[in-house]
Amino acid sequence: MFRTIVWATDGSEAADLALPFAKALAEGEGRSWIAAHRKERFVGGGRGASYPVLADEDELEAKIQAQVEEVRKEGFDAEFRLISGAAGNVAHMIADVAEEVGADVIVVGTRGHSTVVGLLLGSVTQRLLHVAPCPVLAVPAGDAGTES
Repeated sequence: MFRTIVWATDGSEAADLALPFAKALAEGEGRSWIAAHRKERFVGGGRGASYPVLADEDELEAKIQAQVEEVRKEGFDAEFRLISGAAGNVAHMIADVAEEVGADVIVVGTRGHSTVVGLLLGSVTQRLLHVAPCPVLAVPAGDAGTES
């Protein structure tokens, strides 16, 4: 049923909890797995300067790259998509990637780096449920649904 799986990650623990679900959906012949990470940037300061929203963005990208490499070593057809742009509209950018690759499902954690916005679901996940071109599997934060 699901041939192209997009795992949307911001590098947070909640996104990491969604990783096993994305991998489980990608098991089998002819399936592809894409990790999509949005590198948000503040634009300003004159001369078109921009700065990463998250101070540890370089470390997050390295972590996600390592996760993608591990998934490849496990035998999956996996790739990493880094989307860079001005802060905001993260859900739309993930939806655009999903549409571009013909995703059958997007797997995402329910909370990301921001704990203030979005009381039950993260604000990006909430918006993604409305704009995604395919089903969205929202994996709860915490240990719900995972094995010890």
